[in-house]
Amino acid sequence: MKAVAYRTPGPIDREDALQDIKLEKPEAQGHDLLVKINAVSVNPVDTKLRLSAAPEGDDWRVLGFDAAGVVEAIGPEVRNFKPGDSVFYAGSIARPGTNSEYHLVDERIVGRKPASLSDAEAAALPLTAITAWEMLFDRLNIRRPTPQGGNTILVIGGAGGVGSITIQLLRALTDLTVITTASRLETQDWVRECGAHHVIDHRQSLQPQVEALGLGSPGFVFSTTQTGQHLADIVELIAPQGRFGLIDDPEQLNAKPFKLKAVSLHWELMFTRSLFGTPDMAEQGKLLNEVSTLVDTGRIHSTVTEVAGRINAATLRAVHARIESGSARGKIVLEGF
Repeated sequence: MKAVAYRTPGPIDREDALQDIKLEKPEAQGHDLLVKINAVSVNPVDTKLRLSAAPEGDDWRVLGFDAAGVVEAIGPEVRNFKPGDSVFYAGSIARPGTNSEYHLVDERIVGRKPASLSDAEAAALPLTAITAWEMLFDRLNIRRPTPQGGNTILVIGGAGGVGSITIQLLRALTDLTVITTASRLETQDWVRECGAHHVIDHRQSLQPQVEALGLGSPGFVFSTTQTGQHLADIVELIAPQGRFGLIDDPEQLNAKPFKLKAVSLHWELMFTRSLFGTPDMAEQGKLLNEVSTLVDTGRIHSTVTEVAGRINAATLRAVHARIESGSARGKIVLEGF
């Protein structure tokens, strides 16, 4: 089968950074689905792994997590899917990725593809939707208001993939007032389209901009990017006894300043359940089915902003470069081999 992979981690401007290769078609075992991949999207985690994560021995490393496709075969322990089912999902960080014609994935982290979306539109959603959902409802527990500012949330980095779907989930499933950050005119328009009530500029200090809105201190802050740069502002602007969550990897994170306000800190990684095989691993499949229903009933929409081309090394190298530039809006998708 066709696949895109690398042997040596490093910068994307090398010809061997990502290569077109051929691999053996895998076989489904246990809870596995063998999925024929129709579309994938690229996430920042792909670029981070390509820069630093070497494959074992002389093996190839295939990246890619988001995917939409059709089940071709199932393992003997599969109960919820059958060949021919259209699915979407974000795979495990501990297994080969979705940048291949066929891919193995545990059925427990797979959802029913929204019937109203194309494969490309669906492939934009899983990783970011799981990340946003787990942060909002499992980590920050936004359905339990904080004593102060419990009706307001600040989303830092609203125009990215995670921010885009976070805003939509907040508007579809809660009554919270959503403040988000965006710096360019096009990204400010995009976050308003996603449903943000208020937009501030993350190139400027956040605390005075939040204060100027006259809403009081938000009880919840979700930082999707550049947390280290905004940390001092977050400490100042968040309400006492608030809840702060992040998904990026600042070089340093000094949590001590949050003590005075008794702020709780929550770090989300959507791969944790599949990586450790947690007892609640199937919650990811369930939440993807809920996302699918929200899409098909018109309450949220795909965050795809561009279909860049076919799934091959040249196109993936170009998209990786775009992601690393920090200029991407929403999600970039590739479709077909």
